[in-house]
Amino acid sequence: MIAFLWNLLLALAWVALTGDFSGSNFVVGYVIGYLVLYMAAWQMRLGNSYTRKVPRIIGFVLFFIYDLVKANLRVAYDVVTPTHQMRPGVVAIPLTVDRDAEITVLANLISVTPGTLSLDVSSDRKVLYIHAMYIDSEQELEDSIKALERRVMDILR
Repeated sequence: MIAFLWNLLLALAWVALTGDFSGSNFVVGYVIGYLVLYMAAWQMRLGNSYTRKVPRIIGFVLFFIYDLVKANLRVAYDVVTPTHQMRPGVVAIPLTVDRDAEITVLANLISVTPGTLSLDVSSDRKVLYIHAMYIDSEQELEDSIKALERRVMDILR
């Protein structure tokens, strides 16, 4: 958390020194600040978790945007074509995550994606029940949820 605050401070210093108070200049300052912190951690041989988590978070955001666009296109295609290709159903997905925050983030990300909705978590927090509009195969759906679950664990642990 302290490294994140240092990164924000470096980004604000960049914005103040360049005199350009725009969002894009702040992003440039943030990237430069991140590189400075990364080089400092590397030079001092520190195992800084912040410098390792930022690329993981960026990768997660790109992964989720890809899944989101793919799901939107599938639902949009089904809406504009005369025949519906939906095969809806409720599926129980075994969970690897065990913390409340991880389960909440995973369930919300599933619900945000078009065509899927988180319904319930078992009382022992081992199974997540989801409703999906398109179940081509339960294994394929479970694999896609497990890929999302691994990425959520990667950024939250």
